[in-house]
Amino acid sequence: MTDYPTLYLSIGGTNLSKEGRDAVNVINPATGETIGSVPHATAADLDAALDNAAKGFKTWRNTAADKRAAILTKAAALLKERAGDIAVSLTLEQGKPLAEAKGEIIYSAMLLEFYAGEIKRIYGRTLVRPEGQRVEVQYHPVGPVAGFAAWNFPALNVMRKIGGALAAGCSTIVKPSEETPATGLALVQALIDAGVPGDTVQCVFGVPDDVSRHLLASPIIRKITFTGSTAVGKHLAKLAADDLKIATMELGGHGPVLVFDDVDIDKTLDTMVAAKYRNAGQVCVSPTRFLVHESKFEQFRDGFIARAEKIKVGNGMDDGTQMGPMASERGPDGIAKKIADAVKKGAKLGTGGERIGNQGYFFQPSVLSEVPTDAIIMNEEPFGPIALINPMAGEEAMIEEANRLPYGLAAYAWTNDPARRRRLAAEVETGMLAINSASMSAVDAPFGGVKWSGYGSEDGREGVMACMVPKTVHES
Repeated sequence: MTDYPTLYLSIGGTNLSKEGRDAVNVINPATGETIGSVPHATAADLDAALDNAAKGFKTWRNTAADKRAAILTKAAALLKERAGDIAVSLTLEQGKPLAEAKGEIIYSAMLLEFYAGEIKRIYGRTLVRPEGQRVEVQYHPVGPVAGFAAWNFPALNVMRKIGGALAAGCSTIVKPSEETPATGLALVQALIDAGVPGDTVQCVFGVPDDVSRHLLASPIIRKITFTGSTAVGKHLAKLAADDLKIATMELGGHGPVLVFDDVDIDKTLDTMVAAKYRNAGQVCVSPTRFLVHESKFEQFRDGFIARAEKIKVGNGMDDGTQMGPMASERGPDGIAKKIADAVKKGAKLGTGGERIGNQGYFFQPSVLSEVPTDAIIMNEEPFGPIALINPMAGEEAMIEEANRLPYGLAAYAWTNDPARRRRLAAEVETGMLAINSASMSAVDAPFGGVKWSGYGSEDGREGVMACMVPKTVHES
């Protein structure tokens, strides 16, 4: 497969084309060329999706657990079979290297497999009471779920929106990003092909604020789940609050990395440089603020720069590419402005800092060091291929800087001191902490943040239970 697929809306099991609807172009970020056109749902389309979601919920919640589990397992198998083709679409619309794109599809399938198993592990409990009395705690699906997914992980973000909800017995309406629509559609199609009713899983596109306002104004939607910026998350949370809808918010981050003087610096660099420039730094859990013990600062900075300069940047479709383009025009422009601001305020540019060429949205792997805390880039998520490296006096200063910002999604630490590891786990304000590792997610572990990085969790058992509500039944 080398051609980008035709795009559509999936409503009630019917594919609706752009005919008679507004549409927006999809751009290949490696070339700047238009590769497709995604239709926008009309108000009537969204109303139809809502009506179908209400019907689909009644059907799906009453489908036997074994059958629902088998359907999701089959969908996961279909995703693995189609991973190569879907990965091409993902790379064409988002830019990441083809191997990373395929890995994202496989991981999404693995997450769906886990959720399929969780369907049979939704347990209630019976409380101890005197003879003749009984108190039972049950868990029921919350109802139709509206999911809004970001463009940086077009497969995984969509699967996180619909997988846990389907496992819980909910129907779903998902809106992938209009910049990366084909991947989300492919996931929805695999679920429908596996046997999920077309009114139970639906996919729409449109002007984001228009779609979110329309769906969240309906009493049919009982839960919202969103991955994206903190600013948009706050906006959606307010809309959800108007009808007291349950919400899961996976928002921005500004990941601190605490590097102590008792670790192998080369090993640390080999791991963290690769993690920093993965997906061109467009990762919500990306390691960004490297807080390095002052005795190791120069060694770490120089080693980071040397490794960054060796990264092969290019079209994600080309063999050997390690880092693709940023996903849109606003990416290179935004990060260049933040770097210029930091340098003006005294930061030292070790490498990079410039756009590559005039075709596509490529940007050099970049390193800033000794960055003052009043620089914009030290306070706003850069969401690009930039590492910020500062010397720190010790543990107390590192923790203080790690906790300084209102974000708390992911943090990293490198130390061989067991007691220090325990202190960091207790004191660093974050939803997830990786120690001596860059691994930040697993299908069976909750994924989510604190403070301005959101609330609620996806993945793991928590991702299913987030789409359920408890009911206590008292009997005498």
